[in-house]
Amino acid sequence: MRLGVLDVGSNTVHLLVVDAHPGARPLPAHSHKAELRLAQLLDDSGAIGPEGVDRLIGVVLEALQAAEDKGVEEVLPFATSAVREASNADDVLARVKGETGVELQVLTGEDEARLTFLAARRWFGWSAGKLLVLDIGGGSLEIAYGIDEEPDAAVSLPLGAGRLTAGWLPGDPPEPEDVRALRRHVRAQIARTVGEFSRRGTPDHVVATSKTFKQLARIAGAARSAEGLYTQRELKRESLEAWVPRLAGMTAAQRAELPGVSEGRAGQLLAGALVAEGAMDLFGVETLEVCPWALREGVILRKLDQLTVE
Repeated sequence: MRLGVLDVGSNTVHLLVVDAHPGARPLPAHSHKAELRLAQLLDDSGAIGPEGVDRLIGVVLEALQAAEDKGVEEVLPFATSAVREASNADDVLARVKGETGVELQVLTGEDEARLTFLAARRWFGWSAGKLLVLDIGGGSLEIAYGIDEEPDAAVSLPLGAGRLTAGWLPGDPPEPEDVRALRRHVRAQIARTVGEFSRRGTPDHVVATSKTFKQLARIAGAARSAEGLYTQRELKRESLEAWVPRLAGMTAAQRAELPGVSEGRAGQLLAGALVAEGAMDLFGVETLEVCPWALREGVILRKLDQLTVE
């Protein structure tokens, strides 16, 4: 069957169309995305303003048309931290449903971590042993650990690259004292969770998902996306630590000229790098591998599992 996953994230609204059936890997057939940056459209009260909701509805309607054009049988719509944490989330969800017919499932942070972990486990298989999975989104950081398909521990922290950039790094390039303050904040937040994971033992394989990690790996020398999904891509902490001060001294326009860095994400790459560096340091990770599959694939896999049971 042809499924569509509609992901209303903190940075983008992304429709991923796949051909899938139980027992087989989902094959990507089409991708439709729009940069909305909901996390940066919140007003002082934490609400998504009327303009932001109007734009969201317009993008959802575009995605539905793309899904229809591509012959999608079922769309699996969900929203993550930007909608989840908006003070007017119920009103936003009601408007989206009323004007598009789409009922967005709002995932909890733990849901995000667990579904992303499932995708990583299926990608790397049982031979990867105990997995530690890190995912940096626009609004949150997800961390999950385990040996099965369901993680033994999963947490979500408000350390997304878009959120932190908007709240902590107003300058372009940012002021050194702002960078230091954000670095302290990030590490203090992550440090609170380290004990919950470290008492479970050392992971056999550390994996990262998300655009942020892909871009950081690319500027540190990993293979281009054109070389294919199955090319191994790693990020070493030593390389990342060398890049952080360089990124801090650049404007967003200068970062956009780096290999693999998109103009839309360049402004928040430094914040993402500080989160990645802090997580790798505090969890004692020297090298991690970038996983091509993440939350959207996890949602698809969970749906296919349910179909198998039915």
